[in-house]
Amino acid sequence: MAARDYYDHTTPEGRSPGDRIDAVGYRWSTWAENIHRGPADPATAVRDWMKSPGHRANILNCAFRDIGVGVNTRSNGPWWVQKFGASA
Repeated sequence: MAARDYYDHTTPEGRSPGDRIDAVGYRWSTWAENIHRGPADPATAVRDWMKSPGHRANILNCAFRDIGVGVNTRSNGPWWVQKFGASA
């Protein structure tokens, strides 16, 4: 997202987070993604997500067994991403 300067769960080409998860070979039964841009520190990013019902539900969902977390601090950000999943 940061490198291409778009802020959305879906790429400009229409690839969803599920498509991108598939592309790295993770076989999932369920997944979710939280994205956020702007907070300077992880505590603020998580606090903001916890104030949002949908993002909070992703964080607290006990069905998810795996998580990937990323941050890009170089381009108009920071940009924060959490990917949650349960393998198939």
